Amino acid sequence: MFKAKIFVSSIRNLLSHPQFEHQQWRGIVKVRLKWVKNRSLDHVIDTDTDLKAACLLKDAIKRSPTGFLTAKSFADWQKLLGLTVPVLRFLRRYATLFEEFPHARYVNLPCFRLTGTALLLDSQEQSIHQAHENDTIERLSKVLMMMRSRTAPLQSLHSLKWDLGLPDNFEKVLIPKYPDHFSFVKAPTGVSALRLKRWREEFAVSALEKSNEGEEMGDEYRQFKRGQTTLAFPMNFPRGYGAQKKVRAWMEEFQKLPYISPYEDSRHIDPNSELMEKRAVGVLHEFLSLTIHKKTKRNYLRSLREELNIPHKFTRLFTRYPGIFYLSLKCKTTTVALKEGYRRGKLVNPHPLVRLRHKFYHVMRTGLLYRGKGANLIPREDILLKDMENRMEDKEEEGGDYDDDDDEDEEYEEIETGDEYDEETSDVED
Repeated sequence: MFKAKIFVSSIRNLLSHPQFEHQQWRGIVKVRLKWVKNRSLDHVIDTDTDLKAACLLKDAIKRSPTGFLTAKSFADWQKLLGLTVPVLRFLRRYATLFEEFPHARYVNLPCFRLTGTALLLDSQEQSIHQAHENDTIERLSKVLMMMRSRTAPLQSLHSLKWDLGLPDNFEKVLIPKYPDHFSFVKAPTGVSALRLKRWREEFAVSALEKSNEGEEMGDEYRQFKRGQTTLAFPMNFPRGYGAQKKVRAWMEEFQKLPYISPYEDSRHIDPNSELMEKRAVGVLHEFLSLTIHKKTKRNYLRSLREELNIPHKFTRLFTRYPGIFYLSLKCKTTTVALKEGYRRGKLVNPHPLVRLRHKFYHVMRTGLLYRGKGANLIPREDILLKDMENRMEDKEEEGGDYDDDDDEDEEYEEIETGDEYDEETSDVED
């Protein structure tokens, strides 16, 4: 502990030294890289788009006082749900989750309620939320701790609730249970926001720092004095990049810059310096680490850009560091994923809620097999879920150990990404 305090103190003294203020301007020669498509991660994003839409529709039906939704009520939800097909067609695809029936008064108006299987999966989801509530509170607290004002608009948090693993209606079912942790406030812009009431020092440890907890701090300090640091971002470059000398030299210089915790005050760092860029990379790395799927939409991050103190055109950070991030253009939107969170298109350490969502997706896919065959032919929920669990177990056994090399899932695209990247027109609004 004493060595750790010396190391942290030494870093802070170095950052505040006048000589280091000049070193912040030291130019690192950046290499222009081509964007590389990763088919396995694109497939994950494509799959999760339908899965997320189905889960959001499930929650909307649950919230409805009638216990069902009419086709008229969700007619304009297609863009909101990120779907490429009309919502009515989407619901009819998945008869294992959504049961269609005619309205009591308007027989030509389709209505949808949850099947027994969907209700059973939802009850399992609520059990997971209750069992892992402390983890959820820590995750939400850490998100707020990264904000300048320790505050985030509720609208932004609602957009992120799927990614952060927050329960539906979290502001009503979760936040009131922790009055010592959070409070509702009005932001300067007039919107409703959630504020962290007290700083939690035990939470102010980033995922990158946790991954280095086993290192000996004395050795780490000696390596830092030699121009190295063990707090280096894991790198998984697309095929061909890692062997390029100019790319290796660039990344080595980048890794030698001190790591600034996303929970530390960054106001003393020059906003145009290389150090601030590394700090921004660290913030984005930590934010994606807090998401349970290790990815989120770029527009969700954009809504929090000022509070996170990251550059206006922060998309260039994702394309500039392809060893850390992957930028996907699937499903008419821009999604960013943390590469170290995946191997062969699968999450390395899936959260229990992610495992439950995999079950949900299997039931969705089974629904496609019975589409148009009649509700009587759909297996009962106990048979359906048992079959699903058996298939998931078989799939895990067949998977075996993962190889660190994802090269066969990547292909080059003739798209260069640099400072001229037009982040305002690269995708539709989410």
